[in-house]
Amino acid sequence: MFDSLSDKILASVKKIRGQNKISESNIEEAIKEIRLSLLEADVNFKVVKSFIDKVKVKALGQDVLTNVNPGQMFIKVVHDELVTTLGGGAVEINVRENPSVIFLVGLQGAGKTTTAAKLALYIRQKLGKKPGLVPADIYRPAAIDQLQTLGKQNNLPVYPSQASMKPEEIVEKAKAWARDNMVEVVIVDTAGRLQVDDELMAELERIKNIWTPQEVLLVADAMLGQQSVNVAEGFNGRLGLTGLVLTKVDGDARGGAALSIREVTGVPIKFLGIGEKVAALEVFHPDRLAKRILDMGDVLSLVEKAQEVIDEKSARESAKKIMNKSFGLDDFLTQIQSLKKMGGFEAMLKFLPGMGEVSKQLKKMSPPDDEIKKIEAIIRSMTLQERRNHKILNASRRQRIANGSGTQVQDINKLIRQFEESQKMMNGLMKMGMGKGGLGGLKLPF
Repeated sequence: MFDSLSDKILASVKKIRGQNKISESNIEEAIKEIRLSLLEADVNFKVVKSFIDKVKVKALGQDVLTNVNPGQMFIKVVHDELVTTLGGGAVEINVRENPSVIFLVGLQGAGKTTTAAKLALYIRQKLGKKPGLVPADIYRPAAIDQLQTLGKQNNLPVYPSQASMKPEEIVEKAKAWARDNMVEVVIVDTAGRLQVDDELMAELERIKNIWTPQEVLLVADAMLGQQSVNVAEGFNGRLGLTGLVLTKVDGDARGGAALSIREVTGVPIKFLGIGEKVAALEVFHPDRLAKRILDMGDVLSLVEKAQEVIDEKSARESAKKIMNKSFGLDDFLTQIQSLKKMGGFEAMLKFLPGMGEVSKQLKKMSPPDDEIKKIEAIIRSMTLQERRNHKILNASRRQRIANGSGTQVQDINKLIRQFEESQKMMNGLMKMGMGKGGLGGLKLPF
C-alpha cells in the first residue's frame, strides 16, 4: 500500500545525507518533496500541513548526535511523527464481556462480510474465545448466504438469519442463540449503503439500542483515500465508533486513508485487511507500519508471520542444509510453499531493515500459484538422486522430467536457474546472519 510513498520519502531524505548538520536550507527541498508525496498519496491536506509543520519544527530543533548523520536524524523525526499521526500504538479489541458484541458497519462493498469471518477467526485463534456470526444484512443479495458459507468453511457458528426478517428481529433473537450456543464474542454483520444516509444510520441506531455493543468497528476501503475520512466522520457522528478496520490495503491503495483517518477522527485503526483469505487480517501497529514506510524493517511482524507457517524444527534443519550445502530441490519446494504463505520472498524482505530496494528486484523469487504447481510437478517427476544433486540433470534427464510433468524443457531450465539464484541469496543471508549487529547483521538507521 505504501510502496510509492515510501520510495518518494526515502528519495527526499537521501539529499540530506552527507550534510554536517540539519538546517532550514538543507531540509527545505526534502520537506517539499515529502509534502507532495503525502498529497499524491491522497492524505487529507489538513493532516499534511500539520504533519509537515511538526516535522520541520522538530527537525530544526534536533542536535545531531555523535556518529549519527543528519539524514538519520531526519528519518527519526519523520518516523516519530508518522507513528504519532497513525495513532501512537496498537489498540486492543474489547472482548472482556461475556458475551462481547461487535458491530461491523460501513458502506456497501467495503468488505464487511469477509471481515466478519476474518475477525471471528482472529478471536478464536489469537484470543482463545468462541466467536459467533450474526448476518443482519437483509438487503444485499446473498449476503446472508455468504456469511453462512464462510462460517461453515471455518467451523464458525452462524445465526440462521432469514432475508424475510427485519434487522431488529435478527439482533433480538440472536441474544438467545448466543446464550444457547455459549458464544463468547458475537460479531454482527450489518447492512451497508452506497453512501452515508439517514435511513441507514437510523436502522443502525435502532439495533444498537437493542443490543449495546462493546465495539462498533467501521470497515473502510483503504482505496478510497481521504474519502474514507468523510465516511468515518459520518458513522462516528451517529454511532460513536470505537475502531476502524481498513480493507484492501494490499491493493493499489496509496495510503491516504491510514494517514488521514486516525488524525482527523481520533478513532483508532485496529486491524488491516491484507488479502482475500480468511486468515488475512493484521493487528494495526503504527510503529511497525512507520518503520516499513521508511525501510527500517519490521522484524516483530516477520517473526509473528513465520511462527504461524514455519515449523521451528524444519527451519533449523533447512538452515543446516544451507550451511553444509546439502540443500536440495525438495527443500527448495518446501521453502517456496512456506514463503508463499508469508506473502512471498519479496514481501518477506520488506520486513528487514534496509532491504526494501532489494525486495523489488526479487519478484521472480516469489512465483505465482500456477507456477508453484508447475514447480511441484517438475520436482515430483525427478528421481531422489536428481532432487539432491541437480548438477546431474543432462539433456536426456531434463526431457524425461518434462515429459513426466507435462511441461517443457525450458521450464526445467528456468527452475534450475531459480534454484541456483535462491541458493546464492540464502547463502548470502546466512553469512550476514552470522555477523555482529543483530538479525542478519542489519542495523536500524538510528
